[in-house]
Amino acid sequence: MFKRLGKKGQSTLEYAVLIVVIIAALIAMQVYLKRGIQGKMRESADTIGEQFSPGITQGNKYTQSWMNQTSTSDRWSESTIIQNQWQNRSGYENVINASNEYWGH
Repeated sequence: MFKRLGKKGQSTLEYAVLIVVIIAALIAMQVYLKRGIQGKMRESADTIGEQFSPGITQGNKYTQSWMNQTSTSDRWSESTIIQNQWQNRSGYENVINASNEYWGH
C-alpha cells in the first residue's frame, strides 16, 4: 500500500515541477515578447515620417482672382453667366519639425 502512495505522490510532484517550469518559461519570454511588440510599434511610427507642429506655422500667401460674368434680370428672375474665371495663389508656408517645438526657434 505504501508503494502505491509513493508512486502517486511522485507523479503529482512531477506534474507540479512541469507546471512550474512552464510558468517560468512564460515569464522569461515576456521580456522578449514585449521588446518585439515595442520594436514593431517603433518601426510603424518611423515609417510615418517626421511629425510636424500645427501650432507653429509661418506663412504668407497672396490670392488673385478674376471673373468675367454677365448678369441679366427681368421682373421675375435673374440669371448670371460666368464666361471666364481664374484664381492664382502664391506664397510660402513653413511648418517646423515637432522635435524642435520646445527648443526655441
